[in-house]
This record gives sequence, C-alpha cells and structure tokens, in this order.
Amino acid sequence: MSDDALAMTTARGGEQPAYPQARVAFIAGLASGGTARHVAVLAAGCRDAGLAVTVLGPAATLQRLQVRTDAIPLPIGDRPRPLRDVRSVTVLRRWLTGWQPDIVHAHGVRAGAFAALAITLARRAVRPALVVTVHNAPPERAAAALVHAVLERYCARRADLVLCASGDLTTRLRARGAAVEQVDVTAPPGPVPTAAEAAAARAEIGEAGRPMILAVGRLARQKGLDVLVAAAARWRHRDPRPVTVIVGDGPLAGPLREQAARQADSDVRMVGARKDVPALLAAADVVVVPSRWEARALIVQEAMQAGRPIVAARVGGIPDLTGEDGAVLVSPGDPVELAAAVTALLDDPARAARLGQAALARAATFPSPEDALAGMLSRYAHLTASRR
Repeated sequence: MSDDALAMTTARGGEQPAYPQARVAFIAGLASGGTARHVAVLAAGCRDAGLAVTVLGPAATLQRLQVRTDAIPLPIGDRPRPLRDVRSVTVLRRWLTGWQPDIVHAHGVRAGAFAALAITLARRAVRPALVVTVHNAPPERAAAALVHAVLERYCARRADLVLCASGDLTTRLRARGAAVEQVDVTAPPGPVPTAAEAAAARAEIGEAGRPMILAVGRLARQKGLDVLVAAAARWRHRDPRPVTVIVGDGPLAGPLREQAARQADSDVRMVGARKDVPALLAAADVVVVPSRWEARALIVQEAMQAGRPIVAARVGGIPDLTGEDGAVLVSPGDPVELAAAVTALLDDPARAARLGQAALARAATFPSPEDALAGMLSRYAHLTASRR
C-alpha cells in the first residue's frame, strides 16, 4: 500500500478506509494542554479513518482526552517510581502481546521509553513500529535532566521514528542519533465570539476603558507567569491602570496569588480555568506568553488566529511560529523587558493593530488539523508496510 493510500483514508466524502485492519496504540504520560489536545485529535482522526485505536495512559490524561475509543489506564508518572514503573511496563507488555498493534505511538520520552521496553520484552515474531513524539524540553533540575537525557537516548536507539514539536527539540534528538522529523502540533481555529460575548467577558473582568492584558496557561514554573506578575508592578502607575488577567490552574496557584497580593495595586486577577477563552482573547488589548520554554504553544496559535497583538518570550518553537512580525519577542525571565514591550503596544494602538493583522495573516498559513492527520497517516502507512 502506498503512503498516499493511507493518507486518504479519512471519512470525508464517504470514502471507505483503504487499510481498516491497521491497529494503532497511543501511549501518553501525564499530559495536559497542547499535548493532550494533539493526542486526542490524532486518536479521533485515526478512528474516523477506519483504523482500530486504543489509548493508554494515566487516568487523569484519559479523562482530559475524552476520545471515543478504547482506553486503558496505565500509570506513567512524571518522575521515576521503580515498583510502579515495573508494573506499568509489565501490563503494557502483556497488552501489546495480546492486541498486537501495527503502530505504537508514544507521546513524551517517559511514555516512549516504557513502550520501547515493553515492545522489546513482548513475544512477537514481528514487532510493531514505534513512533515517539517529543513535546517538551528537559526539566531544569539537574537530576531530573539527567534522567530525561537517558530516556531520550533510549528512545533514539529504539524508536523507528522520533517526531519533535519544535526545531530545538529536533536538533537535540538528532544529536542523540534518532531518525527525526519535525511535526506541527496544531490548534484548530476555535469558535469566533460575537462582539456581545467579547464585551460581556471584558465587563466581567474589569472596568470599562481600562486596558486588559491576558495570559492563559497552566500555573507551573515553565509558563513564566511569575515574570508577568512582576512585570505588572511596572505598569501599575499608568492612567488608566491596566488589569492583568491570568487564566488557568496548576500547582503554582497559591504562590502566584501570594505574589500578586504583595503588589495589590498592580491589579493582577487570577480567574482560574475558563471556558470562554476565545471571548477573553477577543477582549484583550495584549496577549502575553512569558514562558521559559514552549514548543508550538497552542495559546500563541489561538491568539494569532484571533488577530491579537502578542508579547511572547523568545524561546523554543515560538520564534518559528510567530516569525519576527507576528509577535513582539522578548528575553525569557526578564520582567523589565516584558513590561516595556507591553506598555509600548498600549502606547501605540496603530502598531498593535498592525501586529495583530500580521499574526492573523501568518496564522492562515498554518497546516490544518486535517493536513497534520494526513501526514501522520502517511508515516504510519510507510512504517506498517515495511513490516508487512
């Protein structure tokens, strides 16, 4: 079967799947945000294309994915726990031996290492092809970074194909000796809010006439929201005073609230997880992404698709995503530079509007989720055909 044949096995147009007997197992670790959405889109797309699909991962991840496929709980934590990890690999080995997938697609280096070890231990004449998608950079702590590097090397040696979500990850895994391709983790355009919905979201957040600065993300160190809170202190004396809105939840909710409380006159509002993010984006004067690292951040894509002016850290895959004209890029971890970039846009509405239009035009060139799925199906076809 050719690559193009499987790439066309979508349910669009009533076409019958060209390769319905193919079996794909998706294995994910603790995933949220872009990684979880990416796995959900792939699993649903493969199911609609007529492939047999099973998703394995921690219960919390399976709950976030909400895909209509077979799902099997498989504990994969974000740090080593020998007894739990041995049990998980044993369960996975037995399941792989019984279900006999053609493709095992793991997301994250821990999930990739678990899958590689289970495949090695499974008793099969023809082993499944292993694809590993790397979504994240190494952790900051030295011990955790060392473990991450070991898992990267193991995945590089064992995987048939390693996919990376940004250029810096591609360079890193290629240096490990992996067969690497860069892959687009895309965000389908969200619903377009009405003017009334945007106005209602803005009215709920702050007083009329005040600029609104918006950040959306998990409340974790990687997202750099402590830098945003510190930057907000530098625009608290402006008239009218901006309101800084942080949407999301996570482990640093308490410390960030305490930091914001210490500078109460900065008016930083932490509103938790929200379902009206598109309306908040439409209402925002500036969208800020102060992350210490990102691959292809979905909030950046969503803000660009909404045509909003963006100030983002120059890290990971963000510069490739925005280019130099789709956002103002600043150094990570620098509240002074971040504040200067935000206030410059507030002082120059014409420039902010041009920036938003450039972001919108660039977003129109992003690959669609359908294109990304077709590309993945083509990769699966090539790998599967080589084993059959």
